[in-house]
Amino acid sequence: MRKANKNKLVRFLEELYYPVIAVVVAILISGLMMQALGFDPINAYMYLFQGAFGSVASFSENFVKGIPLVFMGLSFAMAMRSGIINLGATGQLYIGALFGTFVGTHFAGLPIFIHLPLTLIAGFLGGGLMGWIVSFLKSRFGASELITTIMLNNIAIQLISYMVTGPMKDNASSSFPQSARILESAELPIILEGTRLHAGLIIAILAIVFYYVFLWWTRRGYEVRVVGANRYAGIYAGMNVRKNQMIAMMIAGGMAGLGGCIEILSVQTRLMQAFAGNTGFDGVAVALLGNNTPVGIGVSAFLFGMLNNGSSTMEMLARVPNAMIYMIQGLIILLVVGRNMFRFEGIRKKIRRKKRAKEA
Repeated sequence: MRKANKNKLVRFLEELYYPVIAVVVAILISGLMMQALGFDPINAYMYLFQGAFGSVASFSENFVKGIPLVFMGLSFAMAMRSGIINLGATGQLYIGALFGTFVGTHFAGLPIFIHLPLTLIAGFLGGGLMGWIVSFLKSRFGASELITTIMLNNIAIQLISYMVTGPMKDNASSSFPQSARILESAELPIILEGTRLHAGLIIAILAIVFYYVFLWWTRRGYEVRVVGANRYAGIYAGMNVRKNQMIAMMIAGGMAGLGGCIEILSVQTRLMQAFAGNTGFDGVAVALLGNNTPVGIGVSAFLFGMLNNGSSTMEMLARVPNAMIYMIQGLIILLVVGRNMFRFEGIRKKIRRKKRAKEA
């Protein structure tokens, strides 16, 4: 029993080791780049942390920025566990936001305990529909998900542009291309007075718990993991690969759609063009840094939220371009993906072999 617990602790520390090293090395390399460009890296990082942790409001903003990243990370991780690379979180996010906005701007008079859940469900279903399309095209026609997800992203973005400049445009209160404001009965309440921290944080935590329970405590989740690890082993065991991947992609799409819906119901309150920026692709980085694990995704989302939050203060006070944050995030991804460069077991084995050869 003690040996099993010790092995678990060792595995946990190993999983923690690579992301920590990746973050530290990325910060050091970025600091050297700042120095080469004529900036003071120590001053820049000081203002970065000041912007992220300088007050209760700024600290809570780390969570606000990180909440959508949790859902994007879970979306990529869920699909990845089934053997599918989901690069369509952006499109799934937008369609989820579209569905959620439609429900959130209609059905006035419903109480919040009915209207809000209906809106969130609509957002999940919108993203899930996009995920289903990807899995259907893959299973029915053998279409690569790398191509279909990127193409569907563009379709979703253009659809949002059409909707907010046409059928869903709010001509009554604004000339800008945006929808009507979400009804109060569909808005997510603030959970920390004086800040923008909203109840989406609770939903994000529940989504992480669901991800863990589904994959590691249910039969369907076990099949999804087996199929993702080795589809031929899954087929040999009598598992339906297509069905499991389709379920995983629908959940993955639903997660992204829910994230987009929550962003509309809390921060944006209106559907607008390109309101999410690069959030969908940032989720890929979050999942990779977190190694597709529940806790890892949560911590990674907070880290990226902190970087995005503190970057504005760093840019204003240290005069360091905001693009430097994207470079840090990019370096983190490269270092995590190339984690083998931090494996020292081979070097240790060579040293031991040389010692044994000398002793012999």
